[in-house]
Amino acid sequence: MLKALYDYGISNHLTLPPGLIKKQIRGYIVLSKDGEYLTVEKCENETQPCPDIGSLANGKDKCNVLAEKSSVILFVPEKEEDRSAKNEFFKKALADGAEEVPEFSLCLKVLEDEQTLRAIQAEANQRKIKGIDRISFKIDGQPIVLNPLVQHWWEQYRLQFTKSDDSDFARCIITGEPTVPLATVPTVNGLQLVGGHARGDALICFDKSAFCSYNLKQAANAPVSEEAFAVVKAALDDLLAGSIAMYKRDKDRKFNPTAPVFAGMKFVHWYDCQVEPTEDPISLVFNPEDFSDFADEEDDEDEALDEEMQEALYEEEQRAKAQQVKRNADDLIKSIQDGGKQVPLNCRYHILLLSGANGRVMVRRYENGNYADLQKNLIQWEDDLKICNDIGTEVMRPCKLTVRLIRLLARQKNDRKPLERMKKELAGLAPSIVMAIMNGTPLPNEVAVKALATIRSEMLDPDENNKFSYMPNGICCQWLKVWLLRRKRMKNEEVKLMAYYDPEFENAAYHCGALVAVYADIQRAAMDAKTGIVQRYYASASRTPALVLGRLEVMSRYYFEKIKKDENYEKKEKESFVRSYEDRLNQIYTFFGKEKGHELPQTLDLEQQSYFAIGYHQMCAQINADRRARAAAKKEKEQSEKKTIEEE
Repeated sequence: MLKALYDYGISNHLTLPPGLIKKQIRGYIVLSKDGEYLTVEKCENETQPCPDIGSLANGKDKCNVLAEKSSVILFVPEKEEDRSAKNEFFKKALADGAEEVPEFSLCLKVLEDEQTLRAIQAEANQRKIKGIDRISFKIDGQPIVLNPLVQHWWEQYRLQFTKSDDSDFARCIITGEPTVPLATVPTVNGLQLVGGHARGDALICFDKSAFCSYNLKQAANAPVSEEAFAVVKAALDDLLAGSIAMYKRDKDRKFNPTAPVFAGMKFVHWYDCQVEPTEDPISLVFNPEDFSDFADEEDDEDEALDEEMQEALYEEEQRAKAQQVKRNADDLIKSIQDGGKQVPLNCRYHILLLSGANGRVMVRRYENGNYADLQKNLIQWEDDLKICNDIGTEVMRPCKLTVRLIRLLARQKNDRKPLERMKKELAGLAPSIVMAIMNGTPLPNEVAVKALATIRSEMLDPDENNKFSYMPNGICCQWLKVWLLRRKRMKNEEVKLMAYYDPEFENAAYHCGALVAVYADIQRAAMDAKTGIVQRYYASASRTPALVLGRLEVMSRYYFEKIKKDENYEKKEKESFVRSYEDRLNQIYTFFGKEKGHELPQTLDLEQQSYFAIGYHQMCAQINADRRARAAAKKEKEQSEKKTIEEE
């Protein structure tokens, strides 16, 4: 893993000279060429390579030089005996380097003039620069950290903080070269959202004796050179910030602003070869809508259009762009699979799942593999997910993995922090799911258990604001479909589970679910019941269908009679309505006839319950699609008759 990160940093030129780290600077003390104080300049999101002494700066008597917190640089003692060890250290570093870097003396002169220092303090407060904000100096319009003399001076000056003798030499575990290993490694930033510390987390840490061996101290137990780890840190910082280097894009044109979070873990990935954003299959699968803003230049808008019209047109345009990008990516993936796109044979993908805990970087999972195999597995994932939407007109649209994972959580009313719950409840499951997607392997059984639990809870206590609450959740059905298909593949059994309802599908539980869906729809057509078949019988029917279906058959006769007596329908319409339901039931019951030789199952296990839920969902979708088709045909007929009358 460390070697892969090192190679990524080297190939993308992310390296900085030893002892320099890119840091965000929030303000500058601006001086003239002659050292006269001019102003305090506030800046936003500006990063510069700054000298860094590592964890030593967290102590009481040392700090980083040239760029530090404003509370350290602008310290003004109230009494003669008041002193700040960090402030004194900062000024001493400037004094020590003044001979080699003359500009240091100008900075030191300003800091030692109490009147000027208080003026700088006042202006910094006026510009809302806080004490924790990192500031530096500008001389003659140039940041002092970019002075060419600084790097050479710092290269020698920093050696006092890394002193060692020849006995400390060891072989670097990253490069294999002899080196004086770091006692403590610089921290990695970007894990605050997943348990990390604001000041960073250690990737290599041996802070307890139980972690150490052979009388080695601290990070010498896993020796790395300063130069090599600087590359690793730069690589991780880049990946956690959104992989700017990987996509070779301008910093101002953000494609993926930050690495996504799954169940309390940061998900980062990279490739050994150059991959364009629109050719990145991992981002397409895990964050499909991220491509909506990564497109062509915006067209000039017509000033005559009102704001609502402009907004609607912009959204439609962005949607069209996103769809085109997705189509291009799909074509690319398929061309790779068919041999049309030439991919380097040595191109590999790398995936890291990271979190933070107690100041440490927790590597939850690392995976790497061949790029071509990745493409094949992600195509398989997309195909396995295909299932009809609630209205049965098309397959469900892609969505983020985070959205899919949330659907595996136990349902709670007024749940305002699902991401926090996901972090706790799915922390152990999410890595296995991600790796199953990447490797094309079976999903854990827990996925099916959680998906079925969500379906039952939502259908037993439906949301009044959701008009499709009588249907099993589509995303949960997708989880079940993938789980079923991959279980069969693992056993070398071919199962052709379609996206839409298949009357020829050879599974009794599947058709039992379809039967319950039809009976539930008959009841909804006959009456408006507060507690319908779904709430009363779904749970029991999904476990013991033979006991429930007979009762539902008897109830359906009562509902048919009620429909026939309904005065809101004409006689022919009633007869056609009832006949359509009877035909649908007869079609399904054909599966359980003597010719097919299937029987209604007495009990259903986890696998069969999954088939039951999918059959229920797909039959509901087909009923909705047929209803929309009839309504459209009726409307077309009425319009045709109206047109004929008007012509006459």
